[in-house]
Amino acid sequence: MTSAQRFVIVGAGLAGAKLAQELRGNDFDGHITLIGAEERLPYERPPLSKEYLAGKKTLDEFTVADAAWYRDHNVELLLGTEVTAVDRAARTVALPDGSPLLYDKLALATGAASRSLPVPGADAPGVYTLRTVEESDALIELFGTARRLVVVGAGWIGLEVTAAARAAGVAVTVIEGTSTPLLGSLGPEMGEVFADLHREHGVEFRFDARVEQIIVSDGRARGVQLADGTTFEADAVLVAVGARPRIELAEAAGLLTGTGVLVDAGLTSSDPNIVAIGDIAEQEHPVLGRRVRVEHWANALNQPAAAARTMLGKPPPTTGCPISSPTSTTSVWSTPVSPPPATTSGWLSAAISAAANSWRSGSTTGSGYWPE
Repeated sequence: MTSAQRFVIVGAGLAGAKLAQELRGNDFDGHITLIGAEERLPYERPPLSKEYLAGKKTLDEFTVADAAWYRDHNVELLLGTEVTAVDRAARTVALPDGSPLLYDKLALATGAASRSLPVPGADAPGVYTLRTVEESDALIELFGTARRLVVVGAGWIGLEVTAAARAAGVAVTVIEGTSTPLLGSLGPEMGEVFADLHREHGVEFRFDARVEQIIVSDGRARGVQLADGTTFEADAVLVAVGARPRIELAEAAGLLTGTGVLVDAGLTSSDPNIVAIGDIAEQEHPVLGRRVRVEHWANALNQPAAAARTMLGKPPPTTGCPISSPTSTTSVWSTPVSPPPATTSGWLSAAISAAANSWRSGSTTGSGYWPE
């Protein structure tokens, strides 16, 4: 390892920023460039639908590091910059003006983008998503004026925004395509617990429903129409139907991809000089026997440590690396199979049932949604 080496990280979210910290923590003294499409310093995204949306945290409180850290640790920040291409043969990334930036090792941490609805009206003003600080700010402003909100999607973000809207006095109807909230994450029993909790706070649900179109009037979203013809009027519509990995850059560079960028245990892609981390990393699951995105079944904060060691030519850590826990409950809950693996299905079902019964007996406070 020489100080002449240049490491480039594309994606200035949590994973990219943590990777820069890990590299410096492993005594890498070469040049690090961290490139991000947003103008802001890297920050964590979970608070956007939780404490920040509820007014309980400021952006500074979940910004990964202040500007002084990057300056003091000689990490070059290129914010507000979208990389347009990767040239693997020349080992360069193309900046917006077309100029090439050389790398010896490249990390792709391009994250995910909110999924949209493939229906008429989906791109109308008044249709909201939540992935950035600006989008969270827009929702905070909306809560000050709106009387009714339709939320499409009863996953974590949909329910968290619903709770914040209700706390602000906004009436909310949640449209969900499955039979309960959080079905893919927690299963039907725990999903029903969350449905009951939200109903207690005045939330209306419509399950097993499909949105046919976003109703647009005077150039703005005014509600939704379902496939059965039912309409729900609203001042705005939040679409919270998941996120898709941003792998376009990797695909254009010719890396092997599935739903994400295919990586090995050290997070190395099909190019030995490129690692992929965060929402886009995809591995073969050792229990389920199929590919799943790493963030679906392992602690995403472990990825930067493993990726940093890989980039530095060191073996992966013996603990805390992405596939250190092949029987993780998170892996099974977040990537359900039918039938689930015999080694996990029995105890997992029993655990969910026990938890659901405990919550139904009065242990629903402190859920993170509602004030106690």
